[in-house]
Amino acid sequence: MVLVGEEVGLGSREVPRDVAHTLERYVDAIVARVFDHSLLEDLAAASRVPVLNALSDAEHPCQALADLMALAERWGGTEALAGRQLVYVGDGNNVAASLMLAGASVGLHVRIASPEGYEPDPLVVHHARHIAEESGARIELVKDPVAAVTGADAVYTDVWASMGQEEQAERRREAFRSYAVTRALLEHAPDALVMHCLPAHRGDEIASEVLDGPRSIVFDQAEDRLWVQMALLIRLMRPELI
Repeated sequence: MVLVGEEVGLGSREVPRDVAHTLERYVDAIVARVFDHSLLEDLAAASRVPVLNALSDAEHPCQALADLMALAERWGGTEALAGRQLVYVGDGNNVAASLMLAGASVGLHVRIASPEGYEPDPLVVHHARHIAEESGARIELVKDPVAAVTGADAVYTDVWASMGQEEQAERRREAFRSYAVTRALLEHAPDALVMHCLPAHRGDEIASEVLDGPRSIVFDQAEDRLWVQMALLIRLMRPELI
């Protein structure tokens, strides 16, 4: 069953708890993609079936799991993630937040390079660093994109203006201009894999020659979203099979 925003009216036409109580009569899991993270929290609090975050303004956890899978495939398994350096260059958005949390959970060092005023949520950074104390990961925030990517094992970027930020696009383009992942930037990380969660604005946050280049695993990430989300649904709905 697929319901689009205007059909549900989540948080506008109908309160989340009523949506949750209705859907739990029909389905075994709810996968929700929303702008406002609090709507997901309200759904989950009211629902008797699992609620998965497919994307919110705060986090993008399914994407982060697919990212770890794509890296593990290239580096030789999940154990090989520990001690590697992932650098995210750009807006400290929901993708950056989930990368920090996921990376910290498996011992993957995560460095975020963002211009002033576009850093990740401090509460998420604090939470990730707390998790990292157990795994041995490092969670770092820097300003200089060149210093950030130097020696990186993987370089990741995302669009500069996310959904709902279209009116800020030009201002953000100016603020992030020096943070574009180009061939010149990657000269400082000659062995790094290149990552992007898509859709990409070619020529803005990433150059086409980089996205299509031999070090890009962007479309591996896209494929792995399928397998990760299938695995999540199986784990939640049929845990005896895991």
